[in-house]
Formats: sequence, structure tokens, C-alpha cells
Amino acid sequence: MDYFLSEEQKVIKRLAKRISDEVISKVAGKYDKEGIFPRDILDLLAYTELTGVYIPKEYGGFGGGVMEMCLVVEELSRNCAGIAVSYAATALGAYPIMLYGTQEQKEKYLTKIAKGEAIAAFALTEADAGSDVSNIKTVAEKNGDFYILNGNKHWITNGGEADIYVVFAVTDKSKGPRGISAFIVEKGYEGFYFGKKEDKMGIRASSTTELVFENCKVPKENLLGREGTGFIIAMKTFDRTRPGVAAMAVGIAQGAYEHALKYAKERVQFGQPLSSFQAIQHMLADMYINIEAARALLYSTCKMIDSGAKDYTKESSACKVFASDVAMKVTIDAVQIMGGNGYVKDYPVEKMMRDAKVTQIFEGANQIQRNIIASEIVKEL
Repeated sequence: MDYFLSEEQKVIKRLAKRISDEVISKVAGKYDKEGIFPRDILDLLAYTELTGVYIPKEYGGFGGGVMEMCLVVEELSRNCAGIAVSYAATALGAYPIMLYGTQEQKEKYLTKIAKGEAIAAFALTEADAGSDVSNIKTVAEKNGDFYILNGNKHWITNGGEADIYVVFAVTDKSKGPRGISAFIVEKGYEGFYFGKKEDKMGIRASSTTELVFENCKVPKENLLGREGTGFIIAMKTFDRTRPGVAAMAVGIAQGAYEHALKYAKERVQFGQPLSSFQAIQHMLADMYINIEAARALLYSTCKMIDSGAKDYTKESSACKVFASDVAMKVTIDAVQIMGGNGYVKDYPVEKMMRDAKVTQIFEGANQIQRNIIASEIVKEL
């Protein structure tokens, strides 16, 4: 299907696809099996300047938007969502700085991210605060020229590998969500450590760790926005980055579909290829329909965000939910079409099915997303 991308967007998509097919496809299985962080792939993305496609030109980026970011994530995910999410998580850490950073913060951090000289991360989740963001326990107390952070963050993508972390902490417990603030914390700050590294079902090439803050001293100029605006910063960031999860899901689904289609045309049973059986044809047709529907919703949402629209919470959540549910269904069907070969690690669809699951979970579980969508719909009445 032709989505009438601009010439520049087509170039970005082709370049990301080439890296995905010629480089990532060759290492995806090994990196998944051994849990290798894809530093070399991120360096290649920096060399090709894809690390800066969504960052404004004044900070060394290409000057694109959410669409450009999603095109890269989608193509990388066709072969390895674990590698793709390592790229996307930097965008998740960069967007709050783009949206709420001071001029000095943007110049200091976004220029490094655009050049691929720094990897970023977003640290909100805690053991008792996942979808319930307002329940975070990490605290930040102002002391002279510093804020002193104490607490733990869990399941932080790019944890341990990132150089820059946007960390959310409570600065005034009495104000509930309005007492949460956001801070830019650099790797190496005194009192900032890395805890347990998670042994995940999927996206195993990415690093997911615990962050530990023990009297961590953060310069006061690293406060992002104003005190008490952390909850808003987090929600506005998610509005822009949830399409990135949808892009990841579309890419996974596309990759699984391509493998299943190729297999169905080559695998012969009862004297004819699987693709000649109507039962298989219907499965392939449904996979195609669902992927294109998810892609259309994703691209429409990206265009809406990049157009400067003020409110796109509902659309952002909707494309994340739909695409991730599609990825789960398509990868399961791909395994089914490939039978026993789909269930073993000799073929990549087994990995894709494991990778797809997390798209229904992170950046807000799909159940929470449906709550958000319903709330927005009701408000519109």
C-alpha cells in the first residue's frame, strides 16, 4: 500500500530497511540468545545519522518528527525488536527534554543524542508503580544547589547502558500526582547505581535493569520543567512515544508475515505448497489486512502529532493498542502456519512471538490504554 510518504521519509525508511536486512538479520538470533546489547548497531545508526531523525536541526538532528522516528523503529523491528527498542528507548528519554527542557538542557543533551554520542532512558516505573504512576516512592529533596534522590526504579529499558536518564521523583508528597517532578540524571552521578538486570522472555537484546538512588546528588539546573510538573511531562511524553511502540509492533508483525508467506510458498505437503490451501490463504490474507490497518492507523497518528495538533492522547493510545494486538495475533498465526518449524529457534518467528508480547505491556498495558481511550471518548460527548 502506498502511504504517500515524502521523498525524505522514503529515504529514511529505505536506509533503515537496508540496515535491518543486511546487518540486524544476521545477528538478531545471537543477540537474542546471549542477551547482547546492540552497541555496534547503535553506532551504525549514529554513523548513518538515523539517531537524529526526530531531533530538531538546531540541536544537530534531521528535524523530523514522530513519523521519522517510527519509520526507523518499524524497519529495525522487522528483524529484531530487541535492537529496535534500544533505539526507541533513547527517543523516550529524549522527548521530555525536547518538550520541557531549557535551552541549556537541550543544547547539552539533545546534541549528543542526535549524534549518537549518548544513549538515553526514561525512568518512571517502580515495583509498586507501573500503570499507577501516581504511586511512585522515589523522593527528591532540595538541598542547596542540589536535589537529593533516594529510591529505586524497575524495568528501565537501556538501564545500565544509557548515559542520560530522565528520572521521576516525588518532591511534595502532599500534592499527589502534582507533587512529582522530573530530573535529568547522568550516568556516573554520585549515589546512582544499577541493580538487577532482568532476564526477559523477549526483546532480549535490550538491557532492562533496576536503577538505585542512594543520596544521589543532582544539580538543581537538571530539574526538567518546574517542580510538580513531572506527571504532566510523563503523560505528554507518552502521547508522543506510544506510536513508537505501535511502530515496533507493526515491524514485528510485518517480519513474521514475510517469513510465514515465504515458508508457505516453499513448504510442500500432500504434493502442493502450503500456500495453495485455502485455510492457509485466509490466514495470510487476515495477517495482511491487520498489518495494513495497523500501519494506516499508526501513520495517521504520526501525521496528526507532527502537524502540531494539541491533543492526540486518544489516537496515540489507540494505535498502540491496535498494533500491539495485531502483532500478537500475526506472530501466533505465523508460528501456526510454520508448524513445528515455527515453534523452534531455527526460524525467527518464535522470537518474534516472544518479542510481540511486550508491546501489549510496556508504556502502559493495553487495559490501561483502553481506559484512557474511553475517558477521552466520554469527555467528547
